[in-house]
Amino acid sequence: MDVEEVPLELLLQTMEAAGVAKALIAAWYGPQGALISNEEVLQVVSQYPDKFDGLASVDIRNPVEGVRTLRKYVTEHGFKGLRIVQWLWELPCSHALYYPLLAECVELDVPVCLQVGHTGPWRSSESGRPFHIERIALDFPDLKIVGGHIGYPWTTEMIAVATKFPNVYIDTSAYIPKRYPRELVDYMKGHGGNKVMFGTNYPMITPEKCMSQLDVLELDNTVKELFLFQNAQKVFNLE
Repeated sequence: MDVEEVPLELLLQTMEAAGVAKALIAAWYGPQGALISNEEVLQVVSQYPDKFDGLASVDIRNPVEGVRTLRKYVTEHGFKGLRIVQWLWELPCSHALYYPLLAECVELDVPVCLQVGHTGPWRSSESGRPFHIERIALDFPDLKIVGGHIGYPWTTEMIAVATKFPNVYIDTSAYIPKRYPRELVDYMKGHGGNKVMFGTNYPMITPEKCMSQLDVLELDNTVKELFLFQNAQKVFNLE
């Protein structure tokens, strides 16, 4: 899989149709190597710097080289965070191999983006249990952590962790608004308005499809702006 398999022009079109000014695009790395490489992401970001920011990914089995790679793409190329898909490694985020990378995220002041909840592929979901995040949030209180994919069927667990820790956030990628769990929507409208951010999981779900359903959430303007861009601006240090 690489970014060239889906025409970039198609993504730009659906972003424009949805009124999305800027998107984060992530590299993916697993035990078999790069599914989407950092260099592929850099190529897109360099071509459209006003439209995209990048998230790096590394081989967690070589944490020393991983730290160097993360530092390079953040300091030299302006990447905005680290993306780790735990189910690819079948290791929870509290495993020792992650810790040098998490420490480097703190030093660089960038978030780590993790997968939470059930996996779509036929792989174990245990590594995506939100309560694994509690351990790293305790060990790295200054680390910004974004739990992507809401956390279903452990949505309440994810909300509890985000409520407990000031630097833990939730993104809604992989879900269209009409499928957001009720407890998440209530959290957004209540004390979690500054903790949840919009995501799509393109190309499986397009920005246009997500934005077309936004009204079903019945968010007021303040919460809507936090959800759509202000929370992400703060967490990822976006301009």
